[in-house]
Amino acid sequence: MHFKKIAAETYMPISPAEVVVREYDKGRDKAAVEELERRCEVGQPGKPSLVTDLMGDPIARVRNFMSHIMLVAEYGDGRDIVGVIRGCIKTVTSGKRRSNTQHPAYVKLAYILGLRVSSNHRRLGIATKLVEKLEGWCTKNGAKYAYMATECKNQPSLDLFTKKCNYVKFRNPAVLVQPVHLHHKALASDILIIRLPPELAVTLYRRIFSNSEFFPKDIDRLLNKKLNLGTFMALPKNSLSNWNPKTCDLPASFAILSVWNTKEVYKLQVKGVSALTHAACLGTRVLDAIVPWLKIPSVPNFFKNFGYYFLYGLHMEGKDGARLMRNLCKFAHNMAVDDVDCRVVVAEVGQMDPVREAIPHWKKFSWDEDVWCIKKLGEASKIFDDWHKSSVSSPVIFVDPRDL
Repeated sequence: MHFKKIAAETYMPISPAEVVVREYDKGRDKAAVEELERRCEVGQPGKPSLVTDLMGDPIARVRNFMSHIMLVAEYGDGRDIVGVIRGCIKTVTSGKRRSNTQHPAYVKLAYILGLRVSSNHRRLGIATKLVEKLEGWCTKNGAKYAYMATECKNQPSLDLFTKKCNYVKFRNPAVLVQPVHLHHKALASDILIIRLPPELAVTLYRRIFSNSEFFPKDIDRLLNKKLNLGTFMALPKNSLSNWNPKTCDLPASFAILSVWNTKEVYKLQVKGVSALTHAACLGTRVLDAIVPWLKIPSVPNFFKNFGYYFLYGLHMEGKDGARLMRNLCKFAHNMAVDDVDCRVVVAEVGQMDPVREAIPHWKKFSWDEDVWCIKKLGEASKIFDDWHKSSVSSPVIFVDPRDL
């Protein structure tokens, strides 16, 4: 039996039957869901909070997947919407190989995100019911596993998934954030950066990430999305004559990444900071504008709606790999400079991925506190039975930008 707090020391029993979970209907639910999420975004008084603006499309964060759903929870006689959750299904690599072959083993995986419950209706089991209903849809549509991402400090979320819903902590990627300054970054003169045709990028990525975890089988569809701004490769100019892209062979030294434009899906805004912090950040931008030749590392305006570019598919090889990757990230930064609404460049990689050390970022804005939790749904085939229990099978985690 659940209880609802109605006064300081008064509780009334709540029947689970009073909560109805159903699929989101844009025509009748859009305004209520937007209001719910706006209220859930409000942080603690006196502390900075990051607010997400879905730009009038609550289902936008999963729309880029072929198989997706959004559920809402209704409660009370007025059938008020008091909860929401989103989910999608994709096919990804597990870091393993098929038996006696060199082909990667793929698994059908569900991703759960965007869980929100009204602050006045928490501790009633609504979040658990939303998760269970979504898991049922995922299982019905063939998913063998489900996973979610949260911060290690978000104890309520971790308790819900690990204690009530039987998820286990699985991976711990690092998020690296580089602010976009007012000035362009200088690139090394002996490095060539080329934009790869999507067909070539697909072939190279499938070769590079065959041993990784979470690499999507529909990489071709991902790279052809309009939100993908391109796949770029950096290599020494003197090695170009020795590389033939038509053979799909990889150069001896190279770096590669793709750029995803998240600002077309949602925007962010930092709220709750002091006037002194506002002034200090503004001061860095003013100085950067007045004396751009000093290359002052200014802090962008995070206090108005802003977007960001997400770097994914990052990989480097060869003795010049790290330097090539640093220049490739600078190239992506310069792309963002030319986009007035883009104020940070973000990458998310595995803790042990060698590419992590080559990605420029500000430690103050970056973190390694993300936790991915996973759960086995129903009966999985033997090759995947222990994936949710396994230690890291590959140092490389492919982070799909559609998950953001």
